[in-house]
Amino acid sequence: MKKHILSYLFFGILFESCNKMDLVPLSQGSSESWYSTNTEIRMSLDYLYGMDFWNPNPATSLIDPRWLDSWSDDLTCRNTLNWMTNGSLDGNSPYVVQYWGLYYKAIASANLTISKLENTTANINADKLKEYIGEAKFFRAAMYSRLVFYWGDVPYTDKVLSIEEAFAQGRTAKSEVLKNIYADFDDAAATLPAVRSGVKYVTKGAALAMKARIALYMGDYAVARDAAKACMGLDVYKLYPKFGELFLSKTKNSVETIFAIPRSAALNVNMTSWATIYEPLSRIKGAAYVQPSWDLFSSFLCTDGLPIDKSPLYNPRKPFENRDPRCNETIVEHGTIFGYWKYEPHPDTMTVANVQTGEVVPNTNNRAVIQWGSFNGLAWKKGIDIDWYDDNLTDPDQIIIRYADVLLIYAEAMIELNTIDESVLKAMNDVRERAYNTATISYPQITTTDQSELRKTLRIERRMEFAFEAQRYQDIIRWKLAEKVLNKTDYGLLDPAELREKVVQKGLWFMPGIPTIDDDGSGSPDFSALYSQGLIKLLSVKVFDKTKQYLWPIPSKELLINSNMTQNPGY
Repeated sequence: MKKHILSYLFFGILFESCNKMDLVPLSQGSSESWYSTNTEIRMSLDYLYGMDFWNPNPATSLIDPRWLDSWSDDLTCRNTLNWMTNGSLDGNSPYVVQYWGLYYKAIASANLTISKLENTTANINADKLKEYIGEAKFFRAAMYSRLVFYWGDVPYTDKVLSIEEAFAQGRTAKSEVLKNIYADFDDAAATLPAVRSGVKYVTKGAALAMKARIALYMGDYAVARDAAKACMGLDVYKLYPKFGELFLSKTKNSVETIFAIPRSAALNVNMTSWATIYEPLSRIKGAAYVQPSWDLFSSFLCTDGLPIDKSPLYNPRKPFENRDPRCNETIVEHGTIFGYWKYEPHPDTMTVANVQTGEVVPNTNNRAVIQWGSFNGLAWKKGIDIDWYDDNLTDPDQIIIRYADVLLIYAEAMIELNTIDESVLKAMNDVRERAYNTATISYPQITTTDQSELRKTLRIERRMEFAFEAQRYQDIIRWKLAEKVLNKTDYGLLDPAELREKVVQKGLWFMPGIPTIDDDGSGSPDFSALYSQGLIKLLSVKVFDKTKQYLWPIPSKELLINSNMTQNPGY
């Protein structure tokens, strides 16, 4: 039988029942005797840090959250779309089925752990026991947070269910689930330490930060404000001074990281073969499958704080100049050395030299050399480093939430509550100033206190700050901007011969014109005029059905096996 929610909900009871049979040698662990030592409890909790629960990727065998940006307007996959962007999302889509199952699997494990610990007779320090329970509640709350964001009303249980109870489980109102989420995060914050040495297990700050995030997503702005402020008040976290370094494998357990899933090459926990997918690390293979979208590239402000269609500093012939430094830390600037080669998608640059060895090789970032070169001339830089080259393996921390997010959560909550004061401007300016930390010019300070204008500024700030961190989809869903930014066309470069004729030979490389940027906080550009002139190529047309896609469908198999389960509207 296929795995489904019921199997996860009554996983704990089955696990117990099986062990009541005298089949387990006394020398081995069982659920009857397991939670009796600190080591056993620690092992059970460590299971909930598994990468599958935090960044599942059903599209491939790879597990990397950056792939989730393909659900948004920040990323293009050559000229292809996926279930989220082609309008075909349904109850059998891999994202829907896999995420639902994994989240409930983690919840079942957390429920079993909490149940055992709350009823244990083991000789464990009382305060330590509370800490363990708080840690398990953190994970339960985090998983339910994802469920209510994607699906709305979902089956809720904080107990280990019997088979009969599981088959009768219907959906619980999102508002009720949310109350339990907040309570779990509160319990976790009350029992977890503010600082932990060694392995970076979840802390008080992590519980407060994650509570602030889901409260913001749900529009509970006062709750989000208070939780974010409490996290800031711990005085534990700071912004890491160099934005670009923060995401590299050499920067682990940074002062900015609040909660992360660690990776370790020594323990064979790596990001796997993304170097063969993300440009420009695919120098020899040329498999440039995903790129930053032109929409994202165009959304980065200029150094005067203005969008590219309003700033006198923007030059489409040199589009990387005079831009917010996060632009060049996120996307590889043309003509710069990245890795061992100069990155140059220009159709006349047929070869490039290795800067270490001098070896001249075909320029596989040029589609005139290989058809799979970048379709729009852009390449990801954020989080990609030289250590990917030797074996296509790298081990940066998988950051789940960081301090910059908490600052902007606080600012956004205050803006939506229309209680704008100096603390709001400081939170936003601190994030922006860090981006300019290594720049030779001062940063453009945010000074407006107008709610509408500041809301737009906040949204653009989030897009620049969190690109390639799997946050854009959540933002456009909760801001109700998906119906706009995902019902539009992705554009890219003309094919090489036509590109030379219409763009390069007319002195229009790289961008043949300046798109109009929407003034609504989406940062969405309009390239239609350039397309109508025949200067750019249509890659794909995204589709988003606003009548249903703001919530995901309940997996189809759940409806087949449970008469108490109902479907979301439109599916």
